[in-house]
Amino acid sequence: MPITNQAANRTTPARVRLAIKPLIWLIAAMMTGCAALASQQFEDLFGESSPKSRWVEADSFEGRVFHQDVQPLLEQRCVHCHACYDAPCQLKLTSPQGIDRGMHSELVYDGTRLLATAPKRLYLDAHNTEEWRAKGFQPVLNERRNTSEANLQASLLFRAITQRQTQGAFHQTVLPDSYDFGLSRDQQCPTAEQYETFASQYPDWGMPYGLPALSDSEYSTLTDWIQRGGLLPRPAPLNGNLQDQLQQWEQRFNAQGDPESEPYKRQALVSRYIYEHIYLYSLYLGDDTSTRFHLVRSRTAPGEPIDIIATRRPYDDPGVAIPYYRLVVDQESRVAKTYIPFRLNEARWDNWHSLFYGHPYAVTSLPGYDEEIASNPFITFHDIPADARYRFLLEHSLETIMSFIKGPVCHGQVAVNVINEQFWVFFVNPNLHYGSEASDFLESQVHHLDLPAKNSSNSLPISSWISFSDQQKEYLSAKSAFIRQEMEANHILLDTQLVWDGDQQTGTNNPNAALTVMRHFDNATVVQGLLGKPPKTAWLIDYPLLERIHYLLVAGFDVYGNVGHQLVTRLYMDFLRMEGEVNFLLLLPKEEREKVRRYWYRDTSTTIKDYIFSDLISLDINSAIPYRSNQPQMELYRLLEHKLAPVLNRDYQPQSGALSGAALTTLNSLENLRGSGLHQLPELSLLLVTRQQQPLELISLVHNRAHANISSLLDEEDALRPEEDTLTLARGAVGDYPNVLLRVEEEQLPELVKQITNMQTSADYSALLDRFGVRRSSKDFWQVSDTIGQFYQQQWPLRSGILDYNRLQNR
Repeated sequence: MPITNQAANRTTPARVRLAIKPLIWLIAAMMTGCAALASQQFEDLFGESSPKSRWVEADSFEGRVFHQDVQPLLEQRCVHCHACYDAPCQLKLTSPQGIDRGMHSELVYDGTRLLATAPKRLYLDAHNTEEWRAKGFQPVLNERRNTSEANLQASLLFRAITQRQTQGAFHQTVLPDSYDFGLSRDQQCPTAEQYETFASQYPDWGMPYGLPALSDSEYSTLTDWIQRGGLLPRPAPLNGNLQDQLQQWEQRFNAQGDPESEPYKRQALVSRYIYEHIYLYSLYLGDDTSTRFHLVRSRTAPGEPIDIIATRRPYDDPGVAIPYYRLVVDQESRVAKTYIPFRLNEARWDNWHSLFYGHPYAVTSLPGYDEEIASNPFITFHDIPADARYRFLLEHSLETIMSFIKGPVCHGQVAVNVINEQFWVFFVNPNLHYGSEASDFLESQVHHLDLPAKNSSNSLPISSWISFSDQQKEYLSAKSAFIRQEMEANHILLDTQLVWDGDQQTGTNNPNAALTVMRHFDNATVVQGLLGKPPKTAWLIDYPLLERIHYLLVAGFDVYGNVGHQLVTRLYMDFLRMEGEVNFLLLLPKEEREKVRRYWYRDTSTTIKDYIFSDLISLDINSAIPYRSNQPQMELYRLLEHKLAPVLNRDYQPQSGALSGAALTTLNSLENLRGSGLHQLPELSLLLVTRQQQPLELISLVHNRAHANISSLLDEEDALRPEEDTLTLARGAVGDYPNVLLRVEEEQLPELVKQITNMQTSADYSALLDRFGVRRSSKDFWQVSDTIGQFYQQQWPLRSGILDYNRLQNR
């Protein structure tokens, strides 16, 4: 409350403050008393609350009802907002376990947390209803007497959807200010006992929140299920084929034989390396896409029930002599923002086996889990040749980069304002740099490659930043000398041969050789291919950089850490971004490098300029590319696009879809717009194009907000340059958090494009929505949402997931 903060104390007279304090205590006592009274009334009516078992077999009547009727409805109407760590009140409706866990008023994303908090991760940090209640989670289904009336009235889920039904249809195009759609809004997490008071204070806040109510049949489906007790199915047993594949892969992931033998140690170290890099992935076994798995560490060996080892980070001490790597069924709904699909098939295993076991090297002892060692992969895995590690990451570099984006950080401007609005990513050719010399170099540099996670989840930002800054400078200086030495010794030139071509010479043609990253304010997307117009910046990533980004943003990041840990992570990522940019700049003419870089970092402070433009990599060697134009950066983009043409994924290009040639020409003209009224558009607009009212194409309009620089941590607004804004068009849903849904008949595309082209004011944007928008208040919202979801799944059967609606605007 404002009257208790420091600013208020400076301006409020002492006598008034003395009078206010008893009032605060009185109000608090009244609120506590009201809550106690409400709880007592519920006990009188429905009995005492205590955790209950609501589990049934998957093939029972109630199990089938849940899977066939209830779960699809929850996914269509509820999971859009209740899926990730940032789900309101931590209520995850993505699985029976999430429903049973319930809700908690504590914020997971807390930018003011001075000390790390205890994790509360579903499946990991508690394993039954009683344990979750002990951690402060409140039920959303009835845990009192088992009667029809109690099952309804003591269910928060029922009370919330009933409140929305009572509210009825919207009567305003733009919803009133009584709604708060901000991501940082104050959470309201009433229990069923408190719901009557909550509903009187917030009469419009039924569920779905700020969206059309459920239909009568949908409401009936949920109500009937809740009235019968809200029974939840246990996981179904695996079919025989999947069980056989699971056993085979678990055998591959777990070392066999004598624990003191060298082959055992090698397999144990390789499995640890694989686990620490793919533990976030949704794994499919072979060609079967019916069931997804996660790779976990278990106290129990294959063949026994899994006992998951829950640690903050995948490399924390497991607390057992031998951790076993097991495959556990992923029971979550397929949510786009956390979904990283990955096939474990024989071709992949053959490649991994060749990389890690096809060449002789010795593992004489296994590394421990001391934080100084475990947080630094260059120490932990130095026995595995760097070439094998790099090629392993390159093989699935899309997923490697995707895990930076789709990990535990479901939102956070500070987390992603370290990257530009759109940029292309290339990789250093592994054939040039990753032999024994590179391994020796990395081994000599391991203590310059420490990462913030070594300071655990409680960090002091300033002292840590200075330390890591000094280490980064030392490393880049040594790297510069090493590159010069290698170029001279092996007659390597600074030209496009430095860029990985996706293994075209072997016929592999890996499309992960070129990626596009797009930022949408507080979240981001990565796709294969070179999407959009040539960007302002690009990265050229080598092995040490790729590995450090993974251990910084994925393996080493703790979403439950303190504010210092989160800030240091962001600040360290500045170093890594600049390293990737510098690698790319080395391909430009020597005299162009600083000029281009100064453009990327316009209007930065003197302190930052001193760091950025110091000789971070003093490689005074000219590019060997024979540039022929006065725009070498654009020419370099064209050269790389030509080099990678055989492997480029063009699925996301609008021309790969079903639009007519005329429609494509019209739509693509939007990518030529610059500045003007583009700043009125939100970060991500999803456009459903229809032909005779039938879905034809799904197009993403990505708003690239231009920046003079991205060196500011907390004052991003001043760095924006709206006159330089652009649009990128992509086929499908390339972002997981749409801000607005649009719908247009193909023949009306010229009209839509004209309105966007001529847009200048917020009134113009409102007119665009009046004509083509499907606002959150629209009676057609759910019908369009369902069509988009179904069409998205048809377009991308393995890549698609449920979109997140927490960022839908109200304009």
